[in-house]
Amino acid sequence: MNKNYLILLSISFIAFISISFKTCLLNESNYNSGYHHRLYEFKRDQSELLDLIRNSDLNSQANIDIVKDKINSCRVYLKKMDFWLRYLEPISYKKINGPLPVEWETEVFEKFEKPYKREGAGLTLAALYLEDPNIEKDSLLSLIQQSYISSSVFSTDSIADGLKSYHHFFLCNRLFLLNLSTIYTTGFECPDTSLVVPELRTMLREVKRINQSFNESFPETPLGEKYLSLFDRMVEFSESQSSNYSEFDHFTFLKVYVNPLFAMNQGFIRNYKVVSKSYMDYSLNKNCNSIFSKSLYIGQNPKGVFMRVKEADALAKIDRVGKLLFYDPILSGNNKRSCASCHKPTEYFTDTILTTSLQFDRQTTLKRNSPSLINVEYNHLIMLDGKHISLQNQTKGVIENPHELGSNEKEVLQKLMSCKEYKNAFGGLLKYTPQEKEITFDHIVSAVTFYYSKFSKYYSPFDESMNADIVLPVSAKQGFNLFMSKAQCATCHFVPLFNGVKPPYTNSEFEVLGVPDVSSPMNLSMDKGRFEVHSANETNNAFRTGTVRNASHTGPYMHNGAFKNLREVIDFYDAGGGSGRGLDVPNQTLSSDSLHLSDAEKNKLIAFIFSLDEKIQFEKAPEVLPQSKVSGLNNRKVGGEY
Repeated sequence: MNKNYLILLSISFIAFISISFKTCLLNESNYNSGYHHRLYEFKRDQSELLDLIRNSDLNSQANIDIVKDKINSCRVYLKKMDFWLRYLEPISYKKINGPLPVEWETEVFEKFEKPYKREGAGLTLAALYLEDPNIEKDSLLSLIQQSYISSSVFSTDSIADGLKSYHHFFLCNRLFLLNLSTIYTTGFECPDTSLVVPELRTMLREVKRINQSFNESFPETPLGEKYLSLFDRMVEFSESQSSNYSEFDHFTFLKVYVNPLFAMNQGFIRNYKVVSKSYMDYSLNKNCNSIFSKSLYIGQNPKGVFMRVKEADALAKIDRVGKLLFYDPILSGNNKRSCASCHKPTEYFTDTILTTSLQFDRQTTLKRNSPSLINVEYNHLIMLDGKHISLQNQTKGVIENPHELGSNEKEVLQKLMSCKEYKNAFGGLLKYTPQEKEITFDHIVSAVTFYYSKFSKYYSPFDESMNADIVLPVSAKQGFNLFMSKAQCATCHFVPLFNGVKPPYTNSEFEVLGVPDVSSPMNLSMDKGRFEVHSANETNNAFRTGTVRNASHTGPYMHNGAFKNLREVIDFYDAGGGSGRGLDVPNQTLSSDSLHLSDAEKNKLIAFIFSLDEKIQFEKAPEVLPQSKVSGLNNRKVGGEY
């Protein structure tokens, strides 16, 4: 046979196999092939981006703009399969599209380990790097090369095999819907905010196709017609909205479309008995049907050693003794200071009078403002610096801190056991804690945390408007839309708690804002924050992101009480934080650029924040405290003396 003919035959055969393979991949009726085809397109575009960078003179602004356009092209291909990638391998995803160069993380299931370093790379950081005045080609290439290499992880059998079963789909979909509420519409990881809505539209169109191919490939566990119909209307809604993300109607998008879709997907997870093997689902509650429910995820265990107690009568007893302890200065070393001294229940469990409360010595003040205890259980790390991993450890820390309550475990137990009422109350509860054979310090602190945590179960007008047909004032709706877009609040304060815990709700985030010193506003606060717990460049002056809920009642604000009212806080953010005001904050995570908010926009933001005021039913303080057989202890005052 002619040699040239054989060569041509071989080439034709290879071409046929290649075309057949691509035809198979392009068959969107096949769910798995749709995944691999999108991954193929994304990697191809990444490869083209690498070649473009290698062959470009980055001293030319015109060439830089061409590279930027190609990065944006890659982002489009990424968004076509973000539905899968972010859930299936979140660590690799940080290399593909990490929002920060370095993050120090402590996940909920690794609280007993030291924080670990996660280095980001990929498209977002590359786009930001192109704004640098001194671009080094090797540095830019490294960011994209890491992204390209990490993309290969998603074609491995360990991940691809999971797509052969329906279970992963509903879990991917849950995270996708949660992210529609938190990051996809806020500019969290999109440097060019003009691309936020176009990227959202691309993603929604692609997920619509993914939904259809899933139903074809897994007909026994389909998305119902009701779900598909509402999803179609959500796509139409996004197409009808302005491309300016500051004009996008986030409120309607979440209330009318995303939240109902989330409820339906949760029903699928339960009805189809979906099984998770991923830590991404560790904190999430499959029985929760609203993104705007406080049962969405588990942050802390307020019951402590009483975690197994479910009987109403027993819980009432724990609550009663916890309330007494909260107001009782017997927990302090001098019997003159109680939990209520700094966390005043009538002031939303904070101190709105003093910038920072008095120390134990009654002369100097503490260096940090007393944070509200309401909704604190919805954090994974406790205290402004994340020092404690549980509410009970935090309570122990306060009792034993010489600057706060100035006591110790042995002394507290001895004094409490001298009070018949306390001794009998805890003695009667021992049957509920078989792991503890006698009354311990853990019983005491658990009763305290159980008591104050019940005030975190209330909801606000904003929640009611999202979960029911309660009408929210127009100014509050507009304020929410600003919160989610131009004001950039939602890039740090995530629904539903509007704190620093974002999907999949497994860790607490810390931010460096450049908060000024109270007595010297032109200087940075000397408080090192998270650095004192875990020292790293990124943690210097970093503090845990608190909740915006009830903020109208919990001033003064920031870790040191630097700002007296909400307008001062908004003005601070609007100016670009400490760096924007001229302070030297090299590791500030808040953008130093002005937000250019008008007075009217600031007022709307405040109207929205007011809509987050929860309808809490506070209680009167106890009239009397338990008597002790030690006569010197019976002069204690309810709530303490200072």
